[in-house]
Amino acid sequence: MRQAARTASALTLLSLAALTLTACGGSQDSAADASGKPTCTASRTKQLTPAERLAKLVITKADIDGYTVEKPDTKFAFAKSQGEVIINKTACAPLAYAMNQLPLGKPQAGLTRTVETGSYGGASTYVTLATYASGEAKSAMADLSKAVTSCGKGFTAKATGNTSPYDSVTFEKATSPGDESLAFRSTMTFRGTTHTLHAQAVRRDDIVATYFSVNGFAVADGKPSDAKLPAAVVRAQNGKLG
Repeated sequence: MRQAARTASALTLLSLAALTLTACGGSQDSAADASGKPTCTASRTKQLTPAERLAKLVITKADIDGYTVEKPDTKFAFAKSQGEVIINKTACAPLAYAMNQLPLGKPQAGLTRTVETGSYGGASTYVTLATYASGEAKSAMADLSKAVTSCGKGFTAKATGNTSPYDSVTFEKATSPGDESLAFRSTMTFRGTTHTLHAQAVRRDDIVATYFSVNGFAVADGKPSDAKLPAAVVRAQNGKLG
């Protein structure tokens, strides 16, 4: 009986020790309080939400010289959500999202920053980050690639009373590979003037960064434009994604 009691006591102590380690997250960094009960001295790292994660990864003014980095004013947005966008060719929807500061596919969270040199008449570059559940980032990239292939002869996007007719879409060489990337240019005619727009999407693990450049001043003034993506902006943002 005594042997059985000693065995039971030993098993009880082992069980308590296992519970203590589990409560402390498997860490050996534990102690006992005045009553002899074990306490954990190490705290667990707070799990970031998808939105908090993107906020830490998005480009800031400190990451790039010669540019301003700001949150875009949503009152000037073509659309505030994918649901507001109406496309005459469903397959072309990812292109409309990419060129209107909306995340691709079905993200868990997304955010956009406007990057400019600050000089009057210059182009604006929009950087949109989105994070996805497992496999969804790859699907978003695949849908964008199909859209470029399917919508070469153009499409029309409408939202909140605005209409954007795109005349053509063509693949371009991506400047940053990431885990996966693609780039394209599109032309649009506004009040008889042609404008060339450039965009690129880069996937890094479960995050997709979309870059889009447009010269809004030229569009408003009726002057032809060809807004190239600034390599420094793409390089700075991709560098933060790892």
